[in-house]
Amino acid sequence: MTDGLAKVVLATRNAGKVRELEQMLAPHGFQVIAIAGFDAPEVEETAPTFVENALLKARAAAHAVGLPAIADDSGLEVDALGGAPGVRSARYAGPAASDADNVAKLLAALSGTDPAARTARFRCAAVYLPHAGHPCPIVCQAHWEGRILDAPRGSGGFGYDPVFLDPVTGLSAAELPAAEKNRVSHRGQAVRALVAALAAERASLASH
Repeated sequence: MTDGLAKVVLATRNAGKVRELEQMLAPHGFQVIAIAGFDAPEVEETAPTFVENALLKARAAAHAVGLPAIADDSGLEVDALGGAPGVRSARYAGPAASDADNVAKLLAALSGTDPAARTARFRCAAVYLPHAGHPCPIVCQAHWEGRILDAPRGSGGFGYDPVFLDPVTGLSAAELPAAEKNRVSHRGQAVRALVAALAAERASLASH
């Protein structure tokens, strides 16, 4: 504890995620520490589910840094492709694939698919682990339903955002303003649930 804040290491090297989590956790008494500042190995996401992959990253971060850890894992599920790319979303077009490579492979796989059959969802699992060996992590999951477009639209976001249509607004995830995307997205929902669970746990501990 430093200045009344509980430190947590965030198991990601994505600076945007670090900033976002920092803003969400600070009001509840948590100080986010980025894993990038430590000599921690990259974690191979070999598990078959988002929850298990998030736990792999959280345990590795907690072990490397010696602090409680937060991690998330997310991806895109397309119904017409039997749920692919799923947990392999970031590596759909190969181990070193770019976002553009993955989107191109997805659109090619869906070529000729009727618009009504292009339903899909983003899923996210966010976890909190008090220490590397803790048997009962806090796990929060959320999803965002939508449809895959025929071609990319918008310049914001990352990953599959340009081809993911939000049915409520009629905009792609890459066209949504950042604040609106964070409000409705799978990751935003999961992280808010995790923050609420952490805040409740912290308040309970403080009352005893």
